[in-house]
Amino acid sequence: MDEFGSSSVGPFSKKPNHLSRSLTYHHPYQGQGRLPSFKARRQQIPEDPRWRQQAVVLYTTSLRGVRRTFADCSAVRAVLRGFRVAVDERDVSMDASLRRELQSLLAARGRAFSLPQLLVGGRLVGGADEVRQLHEAGELRRLLEGAAGQDPAFVCGACGGVRFVPCPACDGSRKVFVEEEGCTRRCGDCNENGLVRCPNCCS
Repeated sequence: MDEFGSSSVGPFSKKPNHLSRSLTYHHPYQGQGRLPSFKARRQQIPEDPRWRQQAVVLYTTSLRGVRRTFADCSAVRAVLRGFRVAVDERDVSMDASLRRELQSLLAARGRAFSLPQLLVGGRLVGGADEVRQLHEAGELRRLLEGAAGQDPAFVCGACGGVRFVPCPACDGSRKVFVEEEGCTRRCGDCNENGLVRCPNCCS
């Protein structure tokens, strides 16, 4: 403790704002029978206003078709893990709506579509080159101040780090049976692959 009554021992002694343990490390529905609807699960996830204010969002792809793009996505992901911040990673190759979301965001700013793209607190930081330059200049650390923290070794037990799980409403078949109509209809909860974003690790 110093002469001012503080127990701080340095500029890096401040603990990060970690996600709640129940959200980050435990799937809330294991061993409880069939999962409730995706919308109901989203409503049950506690939200921290600080996380929403300084959310770190990374649009990326898991496809290796274009080697340079895949390498850039991996490089930015590694940099963010080094800062031990929680990242809302949005894989556009797994969900077409995420790709349209990013296209609209970039078009509104007069920028061409490219991956990866990083946003912090709703502000578009940019792609791999911009992130690399900010990191080398020491500015990226400042931008990430206030973001929720997460252990870089954490792997979600629900999705294995894929960020998507089969839709609980249709079991990934993309079809649901409507008893009142006596027929099947397209499931309205999942994407074109019968998947929903993992409610256990995605904001």
